[in-house]
Amino acid sequence: MVRFPFSPRHAAAAGASDGEPLRLHIYRLLRKGLVVIIVVCIVNLIFSFVFRTPKANRIAAERDELLLRMEALDDRIRAAQLRVDELHARDVNVYRPLFGVDSLHIAGIYTSYPDSVYRSLASRPFGDRIVASWQTLDALTRRLYLQSRSLDTLQLMASDKEKMATAIPAIWPIDKRNLRNSLGAYGGRFHPIYKRYIKHEGLDMPAHIGDPVYATGNGVVRSVDNGLRSRGYGKQILIDHGFGYQTRYAHLSRIDVRPGQEIRRGEQIGCVGNTGGSTGAHLHYEVIYRGHTVNPINYFRRDMSTEDFERIIRSARETTYEPND
Repeated sequence: MVRFPFSPRHAAAAGASDGEPLRLHIYRLLRKGLVVIIVVCIVNLIFSFVFRTPKANRIAAERDELLLRMEALDDRIRAAQLRVDELHARDVNVYRPLFGVDSLHIAGIYTSYPDSVYRSLASRPFGDRIVASWQTLDALTRRLYLQSRSLDTLQLMASDKEKMATAIPAIWPIDKRNLRNSLGAYGGRFHPIYKRYIKHEGLDMPAHIGDPVYATGNGVVRSVDNGLRSRGYGKQILIDHGFGYQTRYAHLSRIDVRPGQEIRRGEQIGCVGNTGGSTGAHLHYEVIYRGHTVNPINYFRRDMSTEDFERIIRSARETTYEPND
């Protein structure tokens, strides 16, 4: 066998033939590795859908606990809303009518805060639910403030309950036995002198000139006025009872009190007359609450007997606010 000597050309050819299988081997290894990675990812994905990892279990448990706490918070807010609703209903329908005062109103209490207030919360996990809870809680807080202010006012009134009870105009300003005819009603009517329809601001009580006129509640004489001879209220008295109440006694023939004088319920303050714009002897009697006249008939005690009325008159005669001379 003849042997040829080794040459560089032969070496290059041999290296080229040996290098090709190495590249193929590397390619096969990379392909197998890539397939393994893909298979592992698929298996892990399937496993994650079927089974939870410890970390996933912990996150899920924390999520469930957070949802439970949010639900418990919403339940407590709803329960508080029900209690406030009940308290508000008692305030409006029981407490305030008992004291004869209107419901408290504070501007802006029922106006919601702008959405910008909750913008930072909306971007968080469960943002919509958190914002809804905060909005409900803020509305409840505003209502609690209103109710607190209202109860504070009622507490002050309750502390003066006895004083208020004697201040509210609750008796007839004249002895009902002295009435000569039916009452002139409160409200719109055709005026016999002015010949036009006007609002009648009080009650007209026909009686005899000189019949006593009594204060219907404790108070202080705010003003007295002799008036005009043939127009207006003529001789009149205005008494301030406090708590938003005032009473007016007009068309009098005589005034027995002076401005600034303290008056007791049932005390005689003047006499029935026919002064001013009047067509006959009578007392014009008004009840004014917070600057507006109201129907006096609603303040008369229906259950007051003649004996009770006379007892109040006697008590007023025996009591004086003036020092002895």
